[in-house]
Amino acid sequence: MSDRITHFIPVGVRYMLLSALAFALMSSCVKLVSTYGIPVFEIVAARAIVSLIISYVDVRRKKISIWGNNKKLLVARGVAGSLALVCVYYAVATLPLAEATILQYLHPVFTAFLALFFLRERVQKSTAICIALSIMGLMFIVSPSWSVESASSLPMFSVAVALCGAFGSAVAYVIVKKLSKTEDSSVIIFYFPLIALPFSLLLLGDKFVMPDTEALFLLLFVGIFTQIGQIGLTKAMQTAAASKATAYSYVQVVFSIILGVLVFNEVPSFWTMVGGAMIILGALVNVFGSMKAKPASTKASA
Repeated sequence: MSDRITHFIPVGVRYMLLSALAFALMSSCVKLVSTYGIPVFEIVAARAIVSLIISYVDVRRKKISIWGNNKKLLVARGVAGSLALVCVYYAVATLPLAEATILQYLHPVFTAFLALFFLRERVQKSTAICIALSIMGLMFIVSPSWSVESASSLPMFSVAVALCGAFGSAVAYVIVKKLSKTEDSSVIIFYFPLIALPFSLLLLGDKFVMPDTEALFLLLFVGIFTQIGQIGLTKAMQTAAASKATAYSYVQVVFSIILGVLVFNEVPSFWTMVGGAMIILGALVNVFGSMKAKPASTKASA
């Protein structure tokens, strides 16, 4: 049975699904810890400290240089990721979890277009269908909140920040894909907290809030889940095309809906269930499309 599952779900997809689940758990922890009055920049700093320690140990375990080869591009990935992270955490803290996740995960659309222009990756038909179905599903989920009657329920500044986070994430993912040709995945991951830590501490200034025991554990889990998500994401980008791999990250929306019910007592509406079903359908189309593409490419090479 496990061999069948391994054959059915490509390695890159499995890594991306793991990444999506980890990021959904991370977002839940961010939302929970923000209720303790912890500033967003402090949450980013705490996450960066945990990730920096884990990343450093991992790089040393592999006995490779922590500085990598393309330092400029590695720093650029760290800067783009740090800016996106601040935007994402702010959106999670100030918006409902489902809406924040939906807006954040518009980044696969940005990634597909950026990969087309900067990586010269052709967007496959199955990926395009997956993205289209996913966007339609997202619109079904978010449309009740964006209707005329309830438009004021979502702060527009938070929505704008969330969209900036989505675009910043797409930029970071495209850079990761380019770096994956010359850099070890552990080095790429290491540069993210290396840049995010001083950046967040500088912006935090004197607004530090001493966390209690519960908040401290939540901050720790933010770092741990983020690290797992980053590892899954980086591995996925190394084993699949950027546009195809990130298309599966839409599944985080489904994970967030489930966590919203279990943790925040947010019962999804009928339209949320319809949208979630469309997202899953899009993912299945992408899986079957990739399976058909492989035999075709094999025959062409033969």
